[in-house]
Amino acid sequence: MNKVLENDIKAFKTHFELGSSLVGTTVCVTGATGLLGSLAVKCLLSIGAKVVAVVRDMAKAGRVLGAESDQLRYYVYDFSADNGAFMPPVAVDYVLHFAAPTASKYFVDKPVETIDTVYRGTKAVLSYAMEQPLKSLVFASTLEIYGTITDDSTPITEEVQGYIDPMSVRSSYPMAKRLAETLCHSYAKEHGCPVKIARLAQVFGAGVAPDDTRVFAQFARCVIQNQDITLHTKGDLCRCYCYTMDAISGILYVMLKGTAGEAYNVSNRETYISIREMAEMVCREFGSSIRTVVRLQGGMGYSPTTKLLLSAAKLEALGWKPRYDLHEMYDRLIGSMRETTAAL
Repeated sequence: MNKVLENDIKAFKTHFELGSSLVGTTVCVTGATGLLGSLAVKCLLSIGAKVVAVVRDMAKAGRVLGAESDQLRYYVYDFSADNGAFMPPVAVDYVLHFAAPTASKYFVDKPVETIDTVYRGTKAVLSYAMEQPLKSLVFASTLEIYGTITDDSTPITEEVQGYIDPMSVRSSYPMAKRLAETLCHSYAKEHGCPVKIARLAQVFGAGVAPDDTRVFAQFARCVIQNQDITLHTKGDLCRCYCYTMDAISGILYVMLKGTAGEAYNVSNRETYISIREMAEMVCREFGSSIRTVVRLQGGMGYSPTTKLLLSAAKLEALGWKPRYDLHEMYDRLIGSMRETTAAL
């Protein structure tokens, strides 16, 4: 773990106001070697919770999270395959379900697998929840379920929906997440399942891998390598972002204080910006000699141009609020990537 990320975990432990309620509890985290999954594991361990980390690759799990201990157990399970019933090896109090594909290129190349993994994985976790006395389960969803919305005059609240083209393979991801959300809501209403939905804005921060292909990582890499930022679209897409530690705390607020069957936006409205504006901001504030260049190129698997100004008022009413602005998000991301790259 690099120093920037270590400081993030320490700050989380200091500032997360609900931490005492999780001491001694056991939380199952799926997708535990992914960005948010791994950070959730580390944050939970820091505040005294026990964790069952669900992973596909034990070797990777050891590299990302370390060896098993009294506080950390591993459970090997692949949501993209038919592994039989999802059944962690010990009883748990809570489940955070992160496991899902995350790369746009994968959504385009493997749309069937994308849908299967999201739906079957969520179904497996919900089935487990109905057999166990869980206190709470959170399904990690995405701002992409809002589809195409082009009017940003009013912040988007949880009941709003835009258009998603079901005849586009790129829609495999947001449509699968919409289906999984409906499944969660249905389990809550029909069976009393204590499942809540966290709709995440684009999340980044310390801990992002140096070879991550998402746009925020590409921008940070350009700063580190002193290269111009090249956009393959006009950069008109606008959305909100959320720092990793803010996202983890928001998800835990949903887990501990949210209402079953309901969705909550986890987003920082103050970070709302277009891709083009963000590229120019990064060049201006972090790159002394780099600039933004537009070279249009199709077939990259990018999501449709939308304007997703998410309202987090519903989550903030539970007591949550973000701590990191966009400049600090990039400052910490770049510092973390620099340190990780230097150590390779």
